[in-house]
Amino acid sequence: MIGQTAVSIEFVSKFYRDQTALDGLSLTVPEGSVFGLLGENGAGKTTTIQILLGMIRPDAGHARVLGLDPSREGLEVRRKVGYVPEQPALYDWMTVAEIGWFAAGFHPEPVVGPAGFLSRYEESTRGFGLPPNRKIKALSKGMRAKVSLALATASNPSLLILDEPTSGLDAMVRREFLENMVDLAASGRTVFLSSHQLGEVERVASHVALLHKGKLIIAEPLDELRARTFLLAVNFRDRDHLDAPPASLPLELIDAADAARQAQWLVRAPDRQACEAVRNLPGVESLRIESPSLEDVYVGYMRARRPLAGPSPEAVHVA
Repeated sequence: MIGQTAVSIEFVSKFYRDQTALDGLSLTVPEGSVFGLLGENGAGKTTTIQILLGMIRPDAGHARVLGLDPSREGLEVRRKVGYVPEQPALYDWMTVAEIGWFAAGFHPEPVVGPAGFLSRYEESTRGFGLPPNRKIKALSKGMRAKVSLALATASNPSLLILDEPTSGLDAMVRREFLENMVDLAASGRTVFLSSHQLGEVERVASHVALLHKGKLIIAEPLDELRARTFLLAVNFRDRDHLDAPPASLPLELIDAADAARQAQWLVRAPDRQACEAVRNLPGVESLRIESPSLEDVYVGYMRARRPLAGPSPEAVHVA
């Protein structure tokens, strides 16, 4: 049940020479949520995950994961957290069953028995339809991803961190994979999901955060984002230089696409009724109010932050 905090990030910054990977990032991930961290390549998603797992230290700010400081207690964090990287490192010469036995040796809890690591791993692999005696090298990319997920969840972690886990998987395998994330959250565990698959995140996430060049753009429950973001299709009789909602209206313009007698405005508003006021503006002929998809919201925020021409001399790319 969502209530307490699984992950807390406060004013975290990370620099690589003259590049800024994270710039004062602050986030709160509630327990029992499926939290989607979204952003372009180089936005800082993987850097955030590496800091949460204690793999690298922030240059400023601090994070806490399940009440632990990953900068000082990284090993304990990694024992308590299930982690699925974009490219799982699995020993190809082992079988599906053998890699379960191998991984069990790194966990302090019982290996066998109904509550043991190995029992949970075997249950997961059976549920995924993974043949226990098949070599890892003979598995498809989708099956390897399922082995990685089975290993990550076998220790029964209260927090699961996924870094682009469905990259390169076919549509059916991606859907099965993400449905498992919803089941995990329903059981009280927290899923922290970094992805660029916006449609998939929209189906499973309870919370989302958008990153751009290491800076947080917005973070809130997905239901609230949907309830307060609108796409306005405005037709004009007389445009009269109306390029944006006037400041007198309680609308925050996120992005605009204009033509001679038409405009599409992506806005934040208290409610739909606030958007209706656009209908009464001088020169407006008609108004259509739509609920944007998560992809519409993401593209609007990102497009509004891109330069109109080529990149400025100050622009940087973070890998």
